[in-house]
Formats: sequence, C-alpha cells, structure tokens
Amino acid sequence: MNEEQKPPGGVRNIRLLLAYDGTDFSGWQRQGLQRRGSLRTVQHTVEDALEKIHGYKVILTGSGRTDAGVHAAAQTANFYTGIKSIQADRFVPALNGLLPQDVRILEARQERQDFHSRFDAKERCYRYHFICGRRGLPHELRYAYQLWRRPRLSLLNDYCRFLRGERDCTFFAVPRDPSQSRNRYISQAFFFVQDDTLVFEVSANAFLWKMVRSMAGTLLHYEEKGIPPDDFLRIVNSGDRSLTGATLPPQGLFLWKIKYYREES
Repeated sequence: MNEEQKPPGGVRNIRLLLAYDGTDFSGWQRQGLQRRGSLRTVQHTVEDALEKIHGYKVILTGSGRTDAGVHAAAQTANFYTGIKSIQADRFVPALNGLLPQDVRILEARQERQDFHSRFDAKERCYRYHFICGRRGLPHELRYAYQLWRRPRLSLLNDYCRFLRGERDCTFFAVPRDPSQSRNRYISQAFFFVQDDTLVFEVSANAFLWKMVRSMAGTLLHYEEKGIPPDDFLRIVNSGDRSLTGATLPPQGLFLWKIKYYREES
C-alpha cells in the first residue's frame, strides 16, 4: 500500500501527534539510502517501530517535511492498521516503548478513513527562536540561534505586516526549491519576546523549502540596517533573491502547530 492508496475495508486510520528533537536527524522524510544506514530520518524511525508492532512494513504519512536539524513540537502523521486488538490511544505507549528518546508520540486517535495528514492540512505554523544579547547555554543552543544584539521589535513587526496575505514568495525561495507555484497565503507573521527569548512565528497554508529560515534572516538583516518599512516592502516585491538576508541555520526552527479543515483550531 503506498501513501496515496485508499485502505481496504476494516482497516483503521490512526492519527499521531509527534514531537522530536531534529538535531540528530536528516529531516523528516525517508531517504533512499537509509536502508544502508547512511541517513537517519524521523519518518523511517517511526515506521521501523510500527513494523515491529505489525510484523510488516507500514507507511507513515506526515503533514509536511522538516529539514535536517529542524525540530517539531506538534507534527501530525497518519497510518493504516489492520490490528484491531490495540485501541487507538494505546499506540502512544506501544510506540514510545520502541522509539528513541528524541522522538515522542504525544497522542494517537482513530480518524475517518479518508483523513490525510498532508492534504487535509489547512495551515502550518512555525516558530524560530533566538537568544539575544547574552551568551546562550550549551543546551539552549540546540534549539535557538545565537544573536549577539537586541533587535528592534517594533520595526521587525512593521516589516511583518507586509508579509501577510496571498503573495508570490519567490523572494524567499532558495534556488533549488522544486515547487511549481511559489504563491502562498501567509495568515500571520510576527515577533514576540517569551521570557528572555525572541521568537518569530509565521503561519501559512504551505511553505517553500527553507522559506521560514530565509524570512527570519532577511527580516533581521534589514532591521539591523534600519531600512524603513516601505523600502522593505519594495525590496520584497522585487523578487530579487540576491537582496535577501542570510538563510538562518536549522536549530532554532520548530514546526509548532498544524491546523486542519473541519477543526476549530
């Protein structure tokens, strides 16, 4: 059974909520070389645990891909199972007992037969974390980017106002992005301070490859230069990739939340 096939009658569709530390993973998506042990991915790691429970290969479908080093606080995935003796919520302890500590199943529940973690998703929310103006502790630097200054929050959020809505996101697309269309709907984008950490949060129907990291780096680049908001808008609308800031490293980025159609929030 591949990811796009509908299951036969009597098979249950189980939806998982996962969290993972992406530091030691080569991203979410299963890779062709993985069977030879050269790559470690989240999808393959959970599928291995599912195979031990079922006795045969089980395909896990995620809401989207995260790159190498990117974390998740709430990734959604689903799989089909013919096992009737395990209640849906019991897949949580069953899987966690087989998984390494850097992947945890938070919830498991039975879904309608045609639920698809990726195609039914309405919105993805990401957060990028910064440690500002102080030296980060070693454990913090696994999950945040070291920024040696304190940026102007008001100017950053003035820029963010121009990112919202339906827009061509070519400006934030890396050259190797394979997407046929680069139009995305960005529902929200803003910076806020949480304890002593600066956080950039952005939500959209979908994202281009490395788009959030490019956005965060570009916003900080122009804030540091003190570019007025109207000038920032003209730069973004130019679509000239050479004018973007640095694409930030992955460790500060978290897949934070997935919103689905037919659900409140």
